[in-house]
Amino acid sequence: MPYQTIIPLDRALDQPLYQQVATGLAAEIRRGIIAVGTRLPGSRVLAERLGLNRQTIIAAYDELVAQGWLESRPRQGLFVAPRLPQQVPAAPVALPAYPVHPAFAFEPVPTVATQVLPALPVLVFNDGFPDVRLAPLDVLTRAYRAIARRPSSRQYLRYGSPQGSAHLREALAADLRDTRGLAITAENILITRGSQQSIFLTAHVLLRPGDAVIVGETNYFAATATFQHHGGRLLAVPVDAHGLDVDAVERLCQQQPVRLLYVTPHHHHPTTVTLRADRRLKLLRLAAEYGFAILEDDYDFDFHYTGSPILPLASADTAGSVIYVGSLGKTLMPALRVGYLVAPSALVQAVTNVRRLIDRQGDQVLEEALAELYQSGEMSRHLRRAQRVYEGRRDRLCTLLREQLPTALHFEQPSGGMAVWARFASEINLNALSQKCLRNGLYLNDGSLYEWQKPNQNATRLGFASLNDTELHEAVAILAHSLQSLW
Repeated sequence: MPYQTIIPLDRALDQPLYQQVATGLAAEIRRGIIAVGTRLPGSRVLAERLGLNRQTIIAAYDELVAQGWLESRPRQGLFVAPRLPQQVPAAPVALPAYPVHPAFAFEPVPTVATQVLPALPVLVFNDGFPDVRLAPLDVLTRAYRAIARRPSSRQYLRYGSPQGSAHLREALAADLRDTRGLAITAENILITRGSQQSIFLTAHVLLRPGDAVIVGETNYFAATATFQHHGGRLLAVPVDAHGLDVDAVERLCQQQPVRLLYVTPHHHHPTTVTLRADRRLKLLRLAAEYGFAILEDDYDFDFHYTGSPILPLASADTAGSVIYVGSLGKTLMPALRVGYLVAPSALVQAVTNVRRLIDRQGDQVLEEALAELYQSGEMSRHLRRAQRVYEGRRDRLCTLLREQLPTALHFEQPSGGMAVWARFASEINLNALSQKCLRNGLYLNDGSLYEWQKPNQNATRLGFASLNDTELHEAVAILAHSLQSLW
């Protein structure tokens, strides 16, 4: 309670200061600002706040107790009395509503399109999220508790490096070297609050209003919004069965300077296609030749089911053109806001300096706990388990769609990831279908999130990873039933 601002004091008045304090407190109790049952600060504390002698506050409190405004409770302190003096209205004066609009001008920020998922028990075909029921929560929480309790770990309860836990960065560097072929050290890594923060920080450092940014004509909607927010001039290139059209990228580079190219090469978002090897090599060559940065968002590298995972662009980058981002939210659970950015150390330092301004640091104890999961092998064990489960769910969903909806939609079975890109028959109104499904207990995105540059695709992502076999059967049954009255 800001007592120093709500109690008016005027030393020029004839009224003693203790009476001014008592009158001011009584007025705020009458208005309901200081509620019945509120514990008043000690006389020494209030004296310091008001810049008065402690005896003045004691005299004011004694006056209020005598008038019936306050009551003293042994060994507890002074409280606003439950029964106030009779002259007080039965109901406190209502406070005015807090303003909707400020008294100053500001530039509104457009709402970023996103999926607002309903609460359970509605089944959800999401954008492609992990099943939180599979996350090793017991191991993670035990590690978190143990670190928080160790006397030697108290350093992690204080401010730390904005670049993130050194232990987690070292564990990640080792993992990324082994699994993705990245020749990096901990100095090449910044721990972030997730891949979205990595994208935002990169855009903040690299982009100036009017800078050209190349993206796919279908693209991750939050990345698109981020580049637009930073004044990027978006240039869309086609996406086919083999990923971004790199020849189209080259033509754009020949016509104008390009600052940044955003790509999800392992499983393109939203279509899930993989960027072909020859296109990858050409893209790296173009970046080195024309001097643009490649922002590689490898959001679901860990889940590839057909053959070995395709190594990222960053693994073959010898010129320093690629900024590589990933997220443990897709590996474990979306609520775990931990991601990482990998780049040449000079850029990592620049991005870290920006992160320091907007988000001092992450959760050091959580980052230390995650480092222990990597070092103990628990993370790799979880990934092996989850990959087997998600591959089975991908197969189950694709089988159900072929059996129950053979002509209503078309899809290619994805080689990895956590969602199927489904294109519905042209005569099906996907928006109406989405509403009908929701009434029947199934959330289905209407596809509008994916239509930034290529409208009327009549397509959406069917996330399968977070639904078990029984739930997949129920979800497809609801989808088929909902279609009957619309098609």
